[in-house]
Amino acid sequence: MLIRTEHEQDIAAISSLVTESLAIIPQSTGTEAKIVEALRAQSALDLSLVAVENSKVIGYLAASDARIGEQGGWSLIGPLGVLPSRRLQGIGTLLMNDALNRLRKTRRGVVLVGEPSYYSRFGFRAFPNMTVAGCPPEVVQALPFDETEPHGEVYHHKAFALERE
Repeated sequence: MLIRTEHEQDIAAISSLVTESLAIIPQSTGTEAKIVEALRAQSALDLSLVAVENSKVIGYLAASDARIGEQGGWSLIGPLGVLPSRRLQGIGTLLMNDALNRLRKTRRGVVLVGEPSYYSRFGFRAFPNMTVAGCPPEVVQALPFDETEPHGEVYHHKAFALERE
């Protein structure tokens, strides 16, 4: 398996994978693939990584610019998805580790909205004064790469405001 930056020929597979992999998650809005498309169209992706095996895209991770309160220099991870038939094989972990290694070089830290039991293994945790409107505080998590303690509202790209389908 290879983790690499997306290529143009991956785009259709990424859209299908994102839709299929996130459909089973209760918090899914059904707009995740369109969010990625909008981020890509506006050159707003810090990272767009694919896991490829036998020339097939089996996993995907996107990261885009974010701000927490007045603190710039953050990256928001999401979506992260793996084909349902390939879940629980470490593909998401490989994508996340690769993304974190890349982002450490240029960002203050990363933030995401996700399941604490999954993301805590990478060092993510909730911070008491960090919020995303409409999200329970325990799922709003960050991983600072320095001693910064994030506080304030998480501001992300406008593509994340797409309405539910």
